[in-house]
Amino acid sequence: MSNKVVNDSYQQRPVVTDEDLKSQFAQDYVTEINTKYDGPTEIIDLPSKGYFYPEGHPLANGKIEIKYMTAKEEDILSSQTLIKQGVVIDRLLQSLIVTKIKYDDLLLMDKNSVFIAARVLAYGNDYPVEITCPNCESKQNDHVDLATFEEKQVDWDNFEKGKTTFDYLLPTTKQTITLKFLTHGDDKAITENLKAAKKISKMTGVDPEFTTRLRQMIVAIDGNPDKAAIHRLSENMLSRDSLGLRDFLRKNTPDIETTFHYECGSCGHEVPKMAMPINVNFFWPGV
Repeated sequence: MSNKVVNDSYQQRPVVTDEDLKSQFAQDYVTEINTKYDGPTEIIDLPSKGYFYPEGHPLANGKIEIKYMTAKEEDILSSQTLIKQGVVIDRLLQSLIVTKIKYDDLLLMDKNSVFIAARVLAYGNDYPVEITCPNCESKQNDHVDLATFEEKQVDWDNFEKGKTTFDYLLPTTKQTITLKFLTHGDDKAITENLKAAKKISKMTGVDPEFTTRLRQMIVAIDGNPDKAAIHRLSENMLSRDSLGLRDFLRKNTPDIETTFHYECGSCGHEVPKMAMPINVNFFWPGV
C-alpha cells in the first residue's frame, strides 16, 4: 500500500476525541443557559425565609427570582419524552428560575412555592378543578384562587438562621437526633432508593418510604453521624418517638398552605381545609 499523502493539510488537523466533543457540548450548553434573560421577572418570597441555606448562599436572603413562562417553557411542557421520564415539572422550574443556584440544593418547601408562583405568573390566580365530594361522591366543577394560599405559621425559635440542621429530642428514648429539611437532590436520592427496594417491597407488601425518608433527614444521633447507626434507628425507632417526630415536623416544617374551603353543591357537605387537587389543568389550561 502506498504511503503517499494525498492532502498535505490533512495531517495538520487536530484529532477530535469523544472527550473533546463532550467538552464542547457542555460549553455550548452552559453558554446557552447562562445567556442573560431580558424579559419580565418576579421576586418570590420563600417559605424557608432562607433559614436553612448556609451563609452566602444565593437563597439565604429568603427570596428567589423567576421569569414568566414563554414559548420555550411551553415546549418543555409539551415534551412527551420529559413527561414519560417524569421530569417535565423539574425541567420547567429549572428553566424559569433566574437566580443562579444549583437546582439540587433547592429545599422541597421552597420548590413548592416556586411551583405555585410559576403557575400564577403564567395563567393567573384562577385554577379550575373538578372535585369529588367525599360525602356524596358527586363530581362538581369548582375554582381555586391560588392567590389566597399563605405560608404556614411555624415557631422560628426552633431554628437558627444560616444553620442547615436542627435538633429534636426523642420523647421516649431521650436521644437527640440532628435533622435537615429535604432538598430536591435528597428527594431524587429517595426515589432511587425506593426503586432499588421495589422488588423487596413486592415480596413483603411493605413500602419503606417513611424509613427511607427518615434516613435521608437524619444527620446524626447524639452527635454521631454514623450511617449504620442512622439506618438502625430509622427502622427501630419506637412508635411513640416516631409519632412525636412526625407531629413536630408537621407543625414546624415551613411550607405553603395549599388548602381551601370546600362546600358541596349537592349535599352541602363542607371541608374546611381540602387539599388542592393537582390535575392536567394546572400547567395545561384548557386541555
